[in-house]
Amino acid sequence: MPDISHCFPITDPTLIFFVVLCIILLAPIIMGRLRIPHIVGMVLAGVAVGEYGLNILERDSSFELFGKVGLYYIMFLAGLEMDFNGLKNNSRTILSFGLLNFFVPFLLTWFAGIYIMGYSSVAALLLSSIMASNTLIAYPIVCKYGLQRHRSVTLCVGASMISLTLALVVLAAIVGSFGTGTGAGFWGLFTLKAAAFLAGSIYLLPRLTRWFLHRYSDAVTQYIFVLGIMSMCAAVSGLIGLEGVFGAFFAGLILNRYIPHVSPLMNRIEFIGNALFIPYFLIGVGMLINVRMVFSGWHAAFIIFCIIFFGTLGKAVASYAVAFMNKMPVSNGNMMFGLTSAHAAGSIAIATVGMKLQVAPGQMLVDSDMLNGVVIMILVTCIIGSMMTDRASRTIVLSESAKPTDSIKSNDEKILIPLKYKGSTENLVNLAMLTRNPALNRGIIGLNLVFDDERAAHNQALGKRLLEQAAKQASAADVRMLTQIRLTTNLANGIMHAFKEYDASEIIMGIHRMKDVGDRFWGEFAPSLISGLNRQIIMCRCTRPLGTVRRIHVAVPSRVEFEPGFYRWTERLAQLADNLCCRIVFYGREETTSLIAAYMEDRHRNVRAEYVLMQHWKELTSLSDRIKEDHMLVIITARKGTVSYKPVFERLPEEIMKYFASCGLMIIFPDQNGQSPESMTFTAPQTHNDESAYSTISKWIYGRIQRRKRHGGTDSAVK
Repeated sequence: MPDISHCFPITDPTLIFFVVLCIILLAPIIMGRLRIPHIVGMVLAGVAVGEYGLNILERDSSFELFGKVGLYYIMFLAGLEMDFNGLKNNSRTILSFGLLNFFVPFLLTWFAGIYIMGYSSVAALLLSSIMASNTLIAYPIVCKYGLQRHRSVTLCVGASMISLTLALVVLAAIVGSFGTGTGAGFWGLFTLKAAAFLAGSIYLLPRLTRWFLHRYSDAVTQYIFVLGIMSMCAAVSGLIGLEGVFGAFFAGLILNRYIPHVSPLMNRIEFIGNALFIPYFLIGVGMLINVRMVFSGWHAAFIIFCIIFFGTLGKAVASYAVAFMNKMPVSNGNMMFGLTSAHAAGSIAIATVGMKLQVAPGQMLVDSDMLNGVVIMILVTCIIGSMMTDRASRTIVLSESAKPTDSIKSNDEKILIPLKYKGSTENLVNLAMLTRNPALNRGIIGLNLVFDDERAAHNQALGKRLLEQAAKQASAADVRMLTQIRLTTNLANGIMHAFKEYDASEIIMGIHRMKDVGDRFWGEFAPSLISGLNRQIIMCRCTRPLGTVRRIHVAVPSRVEFEPGFYRWTERLAQLADNLCCRIVFYGREETTSLIAAYMEDRHRNVRAEYVLMQHWKELTSLSDRIKEDHMLVIITARKGTVSYKPVFERLPEEIMKYFASCGLMIIFPDQNGQSPESMTFTAPQTHNDESAYSTISKWIYGRIQRRKRHGGTDSAVK
């Protein structure tokens, strides 16, 4: 039998990458059959193939690079998916949990380090800072179950950053005490650098992000920009004395506002991180662990047991105490304990710093027993934390799905998007994805209409490419999209027939592009579509990417609450504001806005909503002073003959062009009583003349003025 031992460890970068990919592929499959979280499988696989296991792989520079990026990625995703409203609403609870999450394990470990393990006060202080901090290593499990915005997860993310910050402050104090930089000057400079970093990031990065995302829409370019922001913040954070994970988390908080949670960009960020960087980090952590040290002697085993027991006990006490004080279910306490109990390579980094601090000639602050205890602790806490988080996530999902809720009451959601222009396709598809109810998990329908004439074949080919682009965009965000190219002789009829065939619930379409001064605002077919269909129609004009919209203003007419589609458009706008993490302001009468406020409080408490009194619709034009270029105006209008219709709606096109020409715009025709779409047939006449007397007279006067100008110009030229 040939001896292949000389072939190991593998040093060829290509083979190392191949083995790592095999682990990333097979570990979730094997662990899934064993009902063990795949994160544990990654760490155990790293133990098996590493230097202290079967010695199959050499831990080369790729593990250092990708591992560090993976650690940053975990913290970056935590900040990127942070629920700001939940953070604000639970700020006191987060602060109390963060302090308990730090001080309880810190004091327990410090006491055990001095009185049980026999370490010096400084060494016990360093060990306590390691156990008081934690890494959200089980956060990908939370993402898998879609609980990123659950209250317990928000508490864990906020508390983890508080405990990490305090641990880094303790580490900085220990390092400073061994150098010449201790004292008020050292702390003053440290505080100044940290404040400059935070202030500069808060001021510069949002402006840079808005400018970049508005100017560049290429998917690869946007992803590289986001990754560059994360790396830059991590690097600067490390330079000023804070760990890079703090900078990565802070970068996620800043970009949180500009990357919608339901968008192709967010999907790419999560996909690449979960597919490559985070598994690389977990495998690299496993390769550092030497399980044999547990069996090297009673003293080493005792140190390892004490570190794991007292540190984990402190995290458990803090988690369940906060859950008990806030009357949270046991499953939430399990979630908080699972997320905050795990430690990762950051603990090794702190221990490594201690190994460089000399307390006496030939004696370092961190000895080999403490280092090995920390490494074994990482393995044990990763297993405990991952399994607890997975179990808690399952329990929370099952308990919440069993609760009776009417948030999915309108389960007829099927959004139809007529697509014609390449420039507006991306925004319309994004709008549909941002306003849909993710709990229903319904797809969207893309429709392209082609006139049945001599250019039909050519236009069909163009429409096919347009729909392929839209479907690709939707699939990048894990949203199913059904597409259809339809031949028609009338655009309004084609859309209405498709609406009936697919049993759609609403339409999202672009606003007509006016090509000349005399062109109608609504275009040629929109009036017929609006009058011929009594279901919700959303017409949109996007002047910038939706992710950069900072505020949504909604003009609500009186008596709109009596229309059957009142809660449908309210739900759509709530979903939009929630996904964009922006403030939404409703303008209307008190009796209307009070119902909207009750709906938002009941189903969308996290949405930052404001309510401003607008007694009369004539006050609409006064909103122009409040609306900026990066805001969006939403106008709720009505069809003729309905409860909320007002004659003043006839002047809406002129008011929009005069006062709201530069901002984003949405015009919503809600579900309203009238002709049912079920009564429409292919043989029934579908032509509607919806021009009012006001618009007819205006067109006649405008035409007379234009003809007089032309005749006057001709007469003067002749003379």
